[in-house]
Amino acid sequence: MNAEPLITLDGVSIRHDEATRATPAGVSFDVRPGEVVLLLGPSGCGKSTLALALDGLVPHAVPATLEGAVRVAGLDTRDHTVAELSEHVAMVFQDPDAQVVTGTLLDEVCFGPENRLVPVADVLERAERALKLVGLWDRRTENPDVLSGGGRQRLAVACALALASPVLVLDEPTANLDPAGIDEVYSVLRELASERDHAIVLVEHNLDAAVDLVDRVVVLDAAGRLVIDGPAREVLQGRAEELLALGVWLPVSTLAALRLRAAGVVLHPLPLSPAELGAALDGVDILPAPRGATAAPADAHADAPAARSQSVASGAEERRSATEPARLTALRPAITVRDCSVRRGGRRGPVVVDGVDLDVASGDFLAIVGTNGAGKTTLLQAIAGVIPAPRGSVDVLGMDPSRADARARARQIGFVFQNPEHQFVAHTVAEELELGLRLQGVDEEARRVEVDRMLARFDLTEHRDRHPFLLSGGQKRRLSVGTALVAGAPVLALDEPTFGQDRARASELLDILGDLNAEGTTVLVVTHDLQLVADHATHVAVMRDGRLLGVGPTAEVLAGPLIEEAGLRHPPLARATRGLERHPEWHAVTRMSQLPVGDRAVA
Repeated sequence: MNAEPLITLDGVSIRHDEATRATPAGVSFDVRPGEVVLLLGPSGCGKSTLALALDGLVPHAVPATLEGAVRVAGLDTRDHTVAELSEHVAMVFQDPDAQVVTGTLLDEVCFGPENRLVPVADVLERAERALKLVGLWDRRTENPDVLSGGGRQRLAVACALALASPVLVLDEPTANLDPAGIDEVYSVLRELASERDHAIVLVEHNLDAAVDLVDRVVVLDAAGRLVIDGPAREVLQGRAEELLALGVWLPVSTLAALRLRAAGVVLHPLPLSPAELGAALDGVDILPAPRGATAAPADAHADAPAARSQSVASGAEERRSATEPARLTALRPAITVRDCSVRRGGRRGPVVVDGVDLDVASGDFLAIVGTNGAGKTTLLQAIAGVIPAPRGSVDVLGMDPSRADARARARQIGFVFQNPEHQFVAHTVAEELELGLRLQGVDEEARRVEVDRMLARFDLTEHRDRHPFLLSGGQKRRLSVGTALVAGAPVLALDEPTFGQDRARASELLDILGDLNAEGTTVLVVTHDLQLVADHATHVAVMRDGRLLGVGPTAEVLAGPLIEEAGLRHPPLARATRGLERHPEWHAVTRMSQLPVGDRAVA
């Protein structure tokens, strides 16, 4: 590409106020028209900070010191306002709530172009096109507050599109989206990329969705230094093990191929999508038998330890098998939900949870899945008692959480919000962790020891005195999970717990949850990541339009019709194996732990 760069970074280092070091550190690269650049790196390396520098929010709005130079369309960001730079760069933030300012979807999308004094007819034309592209035109008169998290994410994308800026920067644009919503967003981005006069900079962990859009990958290491910059396939296939060592996400199909390589099944080149993985597997004459790829028994509590030991990639099931006798004596549900209904916005608001009956046994790891707006988060909030009492009843270990006081509720249920900032109330990371212990009356010395332990466990020790709002997105998520775990509640309810996490941190977090679950903690997770569900959940509850379609053992649900009925897509590994022609014995493989392993197994 010979065109002049739309963005140039020259030795860029950014140190947030109160931070001890700069992340990113000394980063230089250009972005030219027609490029789609994927920015990868472990949590806390400075990806989101770098994205904020591209539209001038660093240094003009975010308290941070910028060294080096960022030039947008030839303009030095130090010398031009955010408003001036917005002519050239549109931004979709990691948290869509951070950019919603008006009372209707249409007004929200019109807001940016109106502030640029775009003629009214053009504003309306842009708004209509953008809202139709993200599937929200029919809801244009609604208040953004009534949208689900995924709906607000699509609205943020529409707002950015309506600005018609030549550079579009997106920070985790699909983090809260269901598979249909992800497809819609990437369909829009593909159309934009095809015009070749735009550039797209993407911070994304869901590489399964992004891999066929991206043509270049830039990788930062844990210290925020640029370590890889090259064509997407060349980087993702040729340097996959290096990326794995850095702790960044890879496509599920690539991770599966690396695991198979360790078992002696070499797929070359490494597949990047389920279709490529499926074709590569069918190209192998003889495949080893999958591990534990039998249909799940109807009663998960009656599973034999030998069968159960292969069902979770993290090893949590192996650990749980040792505690199985204790679980067999505790079949009374930890959670009982009867005829639970919730309206959004009061008595006359729309019904978002409609007559749900649900039992969760003590020690289960239940994933609640469904499309955006299905009612997953609201049901989880009703179970945790963080919203007003719903119609019907909720019982958690003999307690009605909506009527219990905060101290009693914290003893029984640890809750993690979809947006971590919604639960932060203290001025430092350490104080945030200490708060739950203080509520429980734990003495000062014991609080100090436990806080230090949690800081180390979630790699937050160096940030103990920082304000929680100044952490990276991944660090905020780890802190929010830590605040839920620190009090040792017997029930944990987590809304998108791996949002914003790099691969290494997500694996560590899921291992922590697996350990707690194996020790008897009941875990409820709302997630759109069905590969996470396949690998870690013992049971799955499937929702659609506020109703519970069904609930059952994970393997049975993923093998049955409920996933399609709910408008979801099967996890990537299942999509790769279900259509195999030469190896039908692999059709039941949905979990990474079912893949054959060798001496150098990949987690």
